[in-house]
Amino acid sequence: MSQPNTPFSHSELIPQEETLEIQKKKGKLFIGLPRETSYQEKRICLTPDAVAALTAHGHRVLVEHNAGADTNFSDQDYSEAGAEITKDTAKIFACPTVLKVEPPSLKELSYMQQNSTLISALQLKTLNKSYFEKLKEKKITALAFEFIQDHDDSYPAVKALSEIAGTGAVLIASELLSKPKGNGLLFGNINGVPPAEVVVIGAGTVGEFAGKAALGLGANVRFFDNSLTKLNALQYKLSRPLATSTLQPKYLLKALKRADVVITAVRGNHRAPIIISQTMVEQMKPGSVIIDVSIDMGGCVETSEITSHDSPTFIKHGVIHYGVPNIPSRFARTASIALSNICTPYLLHIAENGGLENTLRCDKGLKNGLYFYHGILTNRSIANWFDLPYRDIHLLIF
Repeated sequence: MSQPNTPFSHSELIPQEETLEIQKKKGKLFIGLPRETSYQEKRICLTPDAVAALTAHGHRVLVEHNAGADTNFSDQDYSEAGAEITKDTAKIFACPTVLKVEPPSLKELSYMQQNSTLISALQLKTLNKSYFEKLKEKKITALAFEFIQDHDDSYPAVKALSEIAGTGAVLIASELLSKPKGNGLLFGNINGVPPAEVVVIGAGTVGEFAGKAALGLGANVRFFDNSLTKLNALQYKLSRPLATSTLQPKYLLKALKRADVVITAVRGNHRAPIIISQTMVEQMKPGSVIIDVSIDMGGCVETSEITSHDSPTFIKHGVIHYGVPNIPSRFARTASIALSNICTPYLLHIAENGGLENTLRCDKGLKNGLYFYHGILTNRSIANWFDLPYRDIHLLIF
């Protein structure tokens, strides 16, 4: 019998068994929530409400004693939400999943079990090579929540904390203006009194929310950015005509001479660019205020220096400088709720998909936050920065 004229083989023409998708088995998470020990860090990743949502789905949450004290969440709040409370730090870090704001110290990493999962901020500039070598030794899978992307390719954690930093910068400036060292100005607009003059440098999320808060209080605000696209987007987002300009020294200096408050929020690839020189600062009004939100990247103002929440300001050339690098931590409860709103859906999503491994296969946004996979470095930037071996995550998870 002759073969039919077809490009398919005989075996391919025989009816095949249908392959049905096997229902994913839901996973159960055991999450350790330690108390933050980093300097000036007061936030926590999960609120009691978030813990209640997780425990209602059958997950376990182990919370360190007084972990939420700086955000006014008591151990009783967490216990009533279904969490287990312990004073044993090693026990917290021995959980299969550890959720933390700041990256853990080397001592804290030593408590972690082999092949466990770490979800925290990365903060690359505060780390050294030994941190990543310890992750490799423990074969840890690590995600940085500032690199996790949403469905629209935005970075929800960065955006939420930038919103707090922008709004908080205006509230801090308002407080500093009213102090004896300031000009004694009320930030708001009062009939018959000229409003405060505010200069916002940077039209990103920080600049947007700083401008929104300042405009809401009645200030005159001028925005500077070299991106016309961002300035156009700012006009649309704030739904009003705005005074905007590119970063031309002549116009910037003119605005700085009149400014009562200057908020800088421009970031670079490695260091924030110096936009305001010392000469410009010398020509500003005595008692005016500079809030350098980019100080964690070196600062946009030549005279800026890093300060702390305990001693947040210094005066140089008659101008009050505020250089605290972690403004959201000043508003610890708000920042914790914002982080919790981001972390909780991801944790539930991971459990619904049967664990982190399955979730990473189908969620490219979560995969973008992955920088260590079972002790293998998967982030090219970290590899180049610390001269470490690197593997493409797409060759490990497919």
